Amino acid sequence: MLNSSMDFFARICILSCLFSMISFQLINKIHASQNNAFNVQDYGAVGNGKSDDSTAFLKAWNETCSATTGTPTMIIPKGKTFLVHAIDFLGPCKSTTVYVQLSGTVKAPEDPSAWKDHDVAKWLGFEGIKGLNIVGFGQLDGSGQKWWDQSCRYRPGLKALVFRECKSVNMSNIFLVSSPKTHIHVMSSQYVYFKSLVIRSPETSPNTDGIHISDSDNVWVQASTFESGDDCVSIGESTTNIHVGYCNCGPGHGMSIGSLGRTNGKEVHVENITIKHIQFNQTTNGGRIKTWQTGTGQVRNVEFSNLQFTKVKNPLIIDQYYCDVANPCKATKTGVKISNVRYMKAFGTTTTPVAAINLECSENVPCTNITLEDVKLESAFPNTEVTSSCNNAFGYAKGIMEPKSCLK
Repeated sequence: MLNSSMDFFARICILSCLFSMISFQLINKIHASQNNAFNVQDYGAVGNGKSDDSTAFLKAWNETCSATTGTPTMIIPKGKTFLVHAIDFLGPCKSTTVYVQLSGTVKAPEDPSAWKDHDVAKWLGFEGIKGLNIVGFGQLDGSGQKWWDQSCRYRPGLKALVFRECKSVNMSNIFLVSSPKTHIHVMSSQYVYFKSLVIRSPETSPNTDGIHISDSDNVWVQASTFESGDDCVSIGESTTNIHVGYCNCGPGHGMSIGSLGRTNGKEVHVENITIKHIQFNQTTNGGRIKTWQTGTGQVRNVEFSNLQFTKVKNPLIIDQYYCDVANPCKATKTGVKISNVRYMKAFGTTTTPVAAINLECSENVPCTNITLEDVKLESAFPNTEVTSSCNNAFGYAKGIMEPKSCLK
């Protein structure tokens, strides 16, 4: 296990270095085309962390998006902190490729009252853009603390960064911290690549998912680190070809598919999902699929592999009775069909000796063709046996199996 962990972190370091080299090359390319660089300070941004720089950012973006030659680039310079309210960076842009060189810090207002006349669904939004590249070793600070302190009843769903109806997006070597809720939401987008991101909020911060993906296809999340109060990566409805790999997750709620099926009348369609080479550290869950009883549709062709757990509560879990509301959910005759799910090469320690493998599938639509292969889970506590639990889960196990498989 020690050698395996060292190999894992060595791969992370190699990938991070490669992505950093690529980002440096991109930045050098940007510097070579300064005539197409649009620095936010040239449009009036102060960068003292107190003055409102929103208008300057929007002006710089509009110039960048309207440019037709070279490599149009919006520059957010190093060594400055820019206070910015809610902004929509809209496309389409005239150039096939545009850059945002984020080298400084962009900070949201700290007090929720500052959002009274602004969009409280998101902070920074990119919409309708093709060929967007965000690079530069800078930071987005969502100033989430006062949002987290509010009553859940009055806390709106402010997401730090939203990509909507975008295509061919690359984002690398960026820090995102303290989002009021979800840090990044990818929606109705295709071919989105995240590399070497660091996403960090306190374990106690509510609903601060790292990256949430919905209504999108062909999304990659690679060589990134997640510490949050919710899922590291969550995969929502109408998603296909999602690939998450070589990431560190924890603290947080793990890597999740779902929750799915809460919206009545909308059929779930999730397939071709790979989540592999993940280090989970003291997370609530490891590889998880969660659906509401009211849902319909299907989840299929899912692979969780090369997973390493350190003191994880629920390492491998399918929950088809997910019910995140105050009152118990009523039983239904519906359910989301889950099939062709593989858990392979999963090793490490758990803090839950009972049902470290917990596959709670629907009686109405059982889980089928579930594979457990080379799984070894041990208790984080001495002299404690680990068990598995399955309901309506059908498939087979092979290779190393500790605890013993419960599949039918």
